[in-house]
Amino acid sequence: MRLHTLGFVAALALSFATAAEADTIKIGVVPGAYADSISALIPEAKEAGIELEAVEFTDWTTPNVALDAGDIDANYFQHRPFLDNAIADRGYKLTDIGPGILANIGLYSLKHKSFDEIPEGGKVAIANDPVNQGRGLLLLEKAGLIKLRDGVGFTGTLDDIVENARNLEFTEVEGPQLARITADVDLALGYPHFIAASGLFDPGSGLIYSGIDDRRFSIIFTVKEDRKDDPALKKLVELYQNSETVRKVIHDAYNGNDKLYTLSWLH
Repeated sequence: MRLHTLGFVAALALSFATAAEADTIKIGVVPGAYADSISALIPEAKEAGIELEAVEFTDWTTPNVALDAGDIDANYFQHRPFLDNAIADRGYKLTDIGPGILANIGLYSLKHKSFDEIPEGGKVAIANDPVNQGRGLLLLEKAGLIKLRDGVGFTGTLDDIVENARNLEFTEVEGPQLARITADVDLALGYPHFIAASGLFDPGSGLIYSGIDDRRFSIIFTVKEDRKDDPALKKLVELYQNSETVRKVIHDAYNGNDKLYTLSWLH
């Protein structure tokens, strides 16, 4: 009886020691492919000694605020140009420690089947943050609907439109909410992972896409600068990039459409 008791105590002690040694990582995500793929990694992370928690946000501002405040350990929702803009605007001491998904963005309409059908004075919904608004405007220019000031690139804003032949009217919307407003406008910028997560329409139905060649727009794992060499955070990125489960979940999150994303660390 005493041997059984000692064995139980030893096992219990080992259990407590293992729990104490586990690294806990809270990572901020937004709904769709990013949240789904991080959540899918939780069992593998646990086996590797990391207690992983996905903290979901519904906007693109709070994840960096929370990371800067130390409420989370990392976030996974933004590309490098977006982060650079946030750093310049807020003075954050943040950096990235590895790439993730590179997703297409597109222009969508639930009312019209081509750009030729967009009417005079048509309503267009576009992202309200500087970088993603600029990317949307470049798509509108590519579609022949507007002309931008020379050289503005993805930093362009509505003030940089120099030609708007159809007098399009613009509504600025936070990126994650664009899918929900698409039915109310003639044309909207859209993010396939948010569209797929919403279930409102087909993310593969865009009239035009940005393409998935520009690695600057890969979603990145972002951490505080003073934790960029943290072994647990580096291990998390390694696990993510090598997980077959993660790859399957990402594929499913884009409705199985390979044209909507790529795994930037593989290319």
